[in-house]
Amino acid sequence: VQLQASGGGLVQAGGSLRLSCAASVRTFSTYAVAWFRQAPGKEREFVASISWRGGSTYYADSTKGRFTISRDNTKNMVYLQMNSLRPEDTAVYYCAADSVTIPKRGLPHMDYWGEGTQVTVSS
Repeated sequence: VQLQASGGGLVQAGGSLRLSCAASVRTFSTYAVAWFRQAPGKEREFVASISWRGGSTYYADSTKGRFTISRDNTKNMVYLQMNSLRPEDTAVYYCAADSVTIPKRGLPHMDYWGEGTQVTVSS
């Protein structure tokens, strides 16, 4: 499984971005997918996750109400809509997939990780 995150960029505080995660696997609907982020000098942290068919979603407290995760299994895509962005959201964002675990917090084992995409929020 290969995952490719895209959609990052530079945005002013209060703005929006939509990240995309493209997966190269025929059985994409059998994987839960999550977004994590890592800011400079900090540990990688959980952002949001979505279950195999999108019926359940989970968010970190810091992103709840501002970020929305969704997926389109017909296109092997997962999205992270980020609104009301803050400077503290600045980080490299990674998507990851797992066939068993739906992450809800922390940094659990994930079967596959993609390369990150940089999100920078200016104040």
